[in-house]
Amino acid sequence: MIEDIGTLVRCESPSSDHDAVARSAEAVAGIGRRLLGAEPERLVTDGCTHLRWRFGDGPPRVLLLGHHDTVWPLGSLRTHPFEVRDGVLRGPGCFDMKAGVVMALHAAAALPDRGGLSVLVTGDEEIGSPLSRALIEEEAKTCDAVFVLEASADGGALKTRRKGVSRYRIEVEGRAAHAGLEPEKGVNAGIEVAHQILAVAALADADRGTSVVPTALTAGTTTNTVPAAASVAVDVRAWDAAEQHRVDAAIRSLRPHLPGAAIRIDGGVNRPPLDAKASSGLFALANELAAGTLTEAAVGGASDGNFTAGLGIPTLDGLGAVGGGAHADHEHVVVAELRRRTVLLTALAETVLAHRSSSAPTNTRGESGTGQR
Repeated sequence: MIEDIGTLVRCESPSSDHDAVARSAEAVAGIGRRLLGAEPERLVTDGCTHLRWRFGDGPPRVLLLGHHDTVWPLGSLRTHPFEVRDGVLRGPGCFDMKAGVVMALHAAAALPDRGGLSVLVTGDEEIGSPLSRALIEEEAKTCDAVFVLEASADGGALKTRRKGVSRYRIEVEGRAAHAGLEPEKGVNAGIEVAHQILAVAALADADRGTSVVPTALTAGTTTNTVPAAASVAVDVRAWDAAEQHRVDAAIRSLRPHLPGAAIRIDGGVNRPPLDAKASSGLFALANELAAGTLTEAAVGGASDGNFTAGLGIPTLDGLGAVGGGAHADHEHVVVAELRRRTVLLTALAETVLAHRSSSAPTNTRGESGTGQR
């Protein structure tokens, strides 16, 4: 398993580089081919490569869900090489979430009967899953359970609640003028965007756990020109859909503050919340299988599990690697937990599959050599 993780970590796959993601998909496919004896479907959407293995002749009943893209740019291995030392595995993307992809494939390989199983590994999660969301939702809609191989929360806790995410960009149009000779003839887009930043930041509600954070900001072209354009990105996180809708309506009702300025709002709700109701039953099952040793956590970050939970599909997240440092220099995986977590995932999938309908015949081991239907 460590060797397989090393193979994926060494194959860098920043989300924005479709060629790199395609190479990573081939690395994942090779590991899956060896372990499962089946070739995946390669699903390419607008240049982004996703992989899917399906087993059985009926619709999928259990989905193992993960992604093979990362936030790390090409060349990161030069400064953050893959290594295993003192029981800790390190390398760009190891924790988020190449170890989880490997765990999913090893868990699927260990199942005595794979009929009804789907394994979906997408290539654009780190940028909001714009090209895979429809695929994920379509794959999940017939499932009794979705198990998400994102990394665990602190201390190995499973993620039973996640905030929903909304993303916006506020574009401001002003009018340029010479900053020294005749600034009064301009409409300063930088000042206008500052007013909009204060307005959106005021929409946060700490008591409800709603954050509204202006992030990337641009304005102006030269130091002696009144800015004619400016923009700001806004990240919104909320525990419930009602809060997402409240903030969405408020952002869309923004109006210019300065005479002569114009604003345009792009974006909206990206991921619905993953509510605890979607996770409670599966967490109880997992905890029973783990002899009561598991813990759970609510986290502000979102995943593709938000999509499946938003459809009302039972979803349990954080089943991947135990470690820390996602997106950071100290990203790492605790080697001793890899087997234990993979055994748990196998038991979860086997238990849910054992209760599937037996009304349709199954091709439980992918004997066709494709694993597809």
